[in-house]
Amino acid sequence: MNIHESAENYLEAILALGEKGPVRSIDVAQHLNFSKPSVSRAMSLLREGGFVVMDAGGFLTLTPEGQEIAQRIYERHLLLTKWLTHLGVSEQVAAEDACRIEHDLSVESFAALRAHIKRDLGME
Repeated sequence: MNIHESAENYLEAILALGEKGPVRSIDVAQHLNFSKPSVSRAMSLLREGGFVVMDAGGFLTLTPEGQEIAQRIYERHLLLTKWLTHLGVSEQVAAEDACRIEHDLSVESFAALRAHIKRDLGME
């Protein structure tokens, strides 16, 4: 399913933050440097779209569909960041550039890049 880049960023943030523990909207707002009202609206839309659920305590959990999208984007982000830093790009610039690239690559192009990067970095 195609969703907007901003939604992918929210889902990716929930996944990344979830690796450290339970996630609330305020955590997402701080992580992305967004206002709490903006994040609250986005979470509402993601819940309506079936990508996120929020429990009575305000904790966010990705649905299977949300998890799938988040993992796809997060894998792209991590791999592209690692590759760009390997090429000599600073960590901060590499992460920022990876964030822009990760949303626009086709599945075919990313698969080819992933295979090349894994060979190049000896990750096979």
